[in-house]
Amino acid sequence: MSIFSRPLFSLAAATLAYGIGCAFPPSGFAQQAAAAEASSPEVDIPPPPSVQADVSEIEFDAIVRVEVDTKQPNYRVPWNIGGMGNGVGTGFLVGKNQFLTNAHVVSNNRLIYIKKTNDPRPYKARVLHVAHDCDLALLEIENAGEFDSAFSGVEPLVIGDIPKLNTTVIAVGYPIGGERISVTRGVVSRVDFRPYSHSGVDFHLTIQVDAAINPGNSGGPVLQDNKVVGVAFQGYSGAVAQNTGYMIPVPVVSRFLNDVKDGNYDHYVDLATQTLNLLNPAQRVALGLPMDDVGVMVTEADPAGSAGGILETGDVLLSIDGHVIAADGFIEIEGERVNLNEIIERKYAGDTVKLELWRDRKREEIEIELERFIPYLIQANTYDEQPNFVLFAGLQFQPLDRNLMAAHSIKDLQVRYFYSYFSSEALYEERPQVIVLTAVLPDSANTHLQPYVHKVVDTINGKKIRVLQDVWDALHGDFAEEGHEDFHVIRCLGEGRPLVMERATAREAHERIMAKYNVGFDNHIEEPEILKVTAALGHGDDEKEKKPEKPKSKPDAKAESAE
Repeated sequence: MSIFSRPLFSLAAATLAYGIGCAFPPSGFAQQAAAAEASSPEVDIPPPPSVQADVSEIEFDAIVRVEVDTKQPNYRVPWNIGGMGNGVGTGFLVGKNQFLTNAHVVSNNRLIYIKKTNDPRPYKARVLHVAHDCDLALLEIENAGEFDSAFSGVEPLVIGDIPKLNTTVIAVGYPIGGERISVTRGVVSRVDFRPYSHSGVDFHLTIQVDAAINPGNSGGPVLQDNKVVGVAFQGYSGAVAQNTGYMIPVPVVSRFLNDVKDGNYDHYVDLATQTLNLLNPAQRVALGLPMDDVGVMVTEADPAGSAGGILETGDVLLSIDGHVIAADGFIEIEGERVNLNEIIERKYAGDTVKLELWRDRKREEIEIELERFIPYLIQANTYDEQPNFVLFAGLQFQPLDRNLMAAHSIKDLQVRYFYSYFSSEALYEERPQVIVLTAVLPDSANTHLQPYVHKVVDTINGKKIRVLQDVWDALHGDFAEEGHEDFHVIRCLGEGRPLVMERATAREAHERIMAKYNVGFDNHIEEPEILKVTAALGHGDDEKEKKPEKPKSKPDAKAESAE
């Protein structure tokens, strides 16, 4: 889920509260102390560390080394093959020919091999499902017969529960590329909502441990009492923090495994709604609310989110799925106070949530069907995709996203505005893709055009540029500004003067530049997911002109990406 309506607290974190002991009272109060002790609840004392760390029933044959060859995309020179690389991670058996690991272990892969403990033979594997928003992936050995022979009699690891604070856990994996399996021990230090570094924008429940978690441990099981209580996935370097690693806890793991049971991963859902706590008495009087410390006010419901067109600014949310919402945005579940978004975190695409709200000084009940929130993905790291681009006469056009910002180190304030406020200001309604002129390949036909680099393209030949496909259509179709039919006229936001190229010169220069810079293909255009949102909002392109036929991109370009 996006940080747009990110929960600040979790049920799992709340349940880790523990009692504080106190000294015996003076002897004069012995009877009162005895009575208090008799009536007080039993203290849940965890088993000793030796029991917590028991892995006697674990089959280490179920824990595998994952070797991956990768091909990184090149967002600066998008027609070129990116850099090649390789890495090692860990996975473990969770079902018949199903190995769980991290998404970042297998992202941008070309080849994946699974190696079993004490077995030198590598088994070629492929990705069944990948969830970049929660950094999990499911693999399978391609040859089912090889799995049956190599893992005959090997039982999948059992998924357990959330471990308690200050209890011992064991991390198992192949850190630092080692060939032999490694076991490290530590304690559960903290449970909290934190960002997942793989996507860069998603927050979920995480568990901090002081067990050594190093590169290569990623995707490996974290064990307690012979059960999996988490998946190792990220940590800090020694320059930032000492003995600080993180694992993906069971609720997130179980949600992923349940989601893919139907053969598809449907991603996390989000209300995409911002709220304001109603602790101020004057605010409550203005809204006609009683002084009962119940309710939070909706300040914004994104039109592309689940609540778009349903919740309104000024609505006061009183309860969610029957749980009363306190004025500070918390609800009570199983005796613990948690953020109201914990309810959403547990649900799947297509599930509904029931809300009781205060609107126009009266109570109402509504039901909202939950769905994925797509606009925030502009700020997410992208994997397993070939960069989209259009190259024409040395002018390189690309859609704005996080990968592009990093690759080109864009500092232009206009571009940064669209990047930062694309979701919160609903800029996607006008521009489902923000198209940026990212480079000019020098040629006599495009001299003196460098000042336009890193500018947002507004129109080309009179055509409004809403998506990358519009760039191709405008440059190759029958479009022209009136009075400038012999020129390509490209207007950028914030620039008073347009970029102008003579059509005949640009056409000749295009082939010359392709040969000069060894450009194998001049475009790769895929339909963006955001169009599903804008079409639903009624902001689709109403232009009915016939579009020119576009030549195909590099053969098998998509097929060469990761599974």
